[in-house]
Amino acid sequence: MIDPAEAASRRAERLVRCYPRAWRVRYGEEFTQFLADDIAERPHSVTRTADVLRSGTLARVTYAGLAGDALEPQQQMRAGLGVVGLSASAFLAAGVAIWSQLAIGWQWSSPATTATKVGMLMMSGAILAFVLAAVLAALPLAWVTLRELVSGDRRRLVLPLIAVSVGTFVLVTGSIHFGQHGWPGTRGHPWSGRGLVPGSVARFAWAATLSITSYWAHPGRLASFPAAEIAWMLLSPLALAAAVIGAATTFRRLPLEPRVLRFESWLGLTAAIVMVGFLTGASSWVISNGPDPHSLFRVGLIDFLGVTVMAAALTLAYRAAHRTLGASRRHTPTT
Repeated sequence: MIDPAEAASRRAERLVRCYPRAWRVRYGEEFTQFLADDIAERPHSVTRTADVLRSGTLARVTYAGLAGDALEPQQQMRAGLGVVGLSASAFLAAGVAIWSQLAIGWQWSSPATTATKVGMLMMSGAILAFVLAAVLAALPLAWVTLRELVSGDRRRLVLPLIAVSVGTFVLVTGSIHFGQHGWPGTRGHPWSGRGLVPGSVARFAWAATLSITSYWAHPGRLASFPAAEIAWMLLSPLALAAAVIGAATTFRRLPLEPRVLRFESWLGLTAAIVMVGFLTGASSWVISNGPDPHSLFRVGLIDFLGVTVMAAALTLAYRAAHRTLGASRRHTPTT
């Protein structure tokens, strides 16, 4: 039979996990004991559980740099940039899935509505801007990473870098393979604006986001897919998650100078602005829902869900970038 005090302590430890690790390191032991005593006196308090969940969520939001002033400026910058990176990853996953869907129709026929044309142009331009911002953001981080691997504490970086390498390798090689063998835009009809999106880029984007599809809600139709393609639809999100989590962990462990953090902060705000342009283009197509020749540009429920995900990711990214820049100004030494 389990001792009541031990059972209360275990329940308290589980509840305290609602709080972020940094909070638990500072307050966890004392708060766990307080909860254990309260659980022993009131074993079935719904109010207590709700309060812990609410305050734990608020603490996670605060330690993520999205609210409050619990973090020092440099911690705020790191936390905010981490949120920007994760939000941008979610935004791009949903956005590229929508863009690649339009790119397939773009290979076959000119859109029938101006909203679709404008949306495609805006999204394509935003993707180019994303690539440029990503390259600029990666250069200083790559230099610091290389410096740490050569002369620093490389042990802290090995595992996350392995996750980045393996995830990226699987995602790239798999996307190239399935793009070459199953892309629906192959043999599309030439027209004057078709060259806006290179076929090789569209194939890769389509295969990389193949898992973002409404076919998951139709098991009968999904079962008609080749087994290898279904396996890729299950594997590709895992590869992307490994690469993103590995990159986020590497970023947290790098010893970054304030000037590098400020530079990344400005790029984070730039990324949020680019997201606005991309979301505007996607929304112009989804909301217009005009005639689509031969069902090439048909809007589905998955597209509305994608726009919703992008809007939520944009909101988080902008708030995090704004607070990060504020922390950057506070961190700047005064003369």
